[in-house]
Amino acid sequence: MGVLSKWLDSDVGYSFKTSPVAIVAALVAFICVFCALFAGLIAPHNPFDLTTLELSDARLPPAWIEGGKATFFLGTDDQGRDILSALMYGARISLAVGIVSVILSVLIGVTLGLLAGFFGGWIDTLLMRICDVMLSFPPILVALLIAGVGRAMFPNAHTSVAFGVLIISITLTGWVQYARTVRGTTLVERNKEYVQAARVTGVASSRIMLRHVLPNVMGPVLVLATIQVATAIITEATLSFLGVGVPPTSPSLGTLIRVGNDYLFSGEWWITVWPGLMLILIALSVNLLGDWLRDALNPRLR
Repeated sequence: MGVLSKWLDSDVGYSFKTSPVAIVAALVAFICVFCALFAGLIAPHNPFDLTTLELSDARLPPAWIEGGKATFFLGTDDQGRDILSALMYGARISLAVGIVSVILSVLIGVTLGLLAGFFGGWIDTLLMRICDVMLSFPPILVALLIAGVGRAMFPNAHTSVAFGVLIISITLTGWVQYARTVRGTTLVERNKEYVQAARVTGVASSRIMLRHVLPNVMGPVLVLATIQVATAIITEATLSFLGVGVPPTSPSLGTLIRVGNDYLFSGEWWITVWPGLMLILIALSVNLLGDWLRDALNPRLR
């Protein structure tokens, strides 16, 4: 509680307390993450336990609309799985893929951006040309290509391999923004007095980058990472909707939307609408938090 109170008394904490949008977005994001993390404890059913599924329960409407079974509050899908429980488990998959891919993108992008901005020369030229090549392709197209090649190489792969291919495909399309952002900030920081003083005193270049330059370039990276989490989740949902994401046995939100899309025009709207709303809530809340964090860390807006 002491750490929380100190944070709330800081400039960033005060900005959070005075921003109703940030508070609501943080509350929605917390509820979504909490339900995803503890889905095994709070979900009414286990949608992946085949022994509990009955085809007679397939495509039941929400209980509060047409008097369906009270145990299926948001209805069921084509296999008789509880939609509410499937949303919690599906959000866990989408959040895990999005967060892990963003962490890997940050590690790769920040490292390459520091090297390019601090040393310059042929290292800077080579890395920036690679970034230019990556930016010339639509991210979703690159992700589709990598995911498709991975699934072709491992057609009967375990579920964990499918998750790995999906994370790698999103990571390889997301590190460029971090590299360019860190490179531009490092070009400014490396010519400041504290860096020049460290060089004169004989401090190693690696130590200067890690102890002096890196902490001063992490502000924009944190903002970008927050926003990119939502982008990564949407990319994962898009890939799963197109059938190249996680397998149907471990459906994410994108897979649930794809399954429900087949029944959308036959009247079973709840199969695809609820996963779509869940995806919108997660992406919108994370984006709003990213916008607030950008304004809170910008000294010109204080």
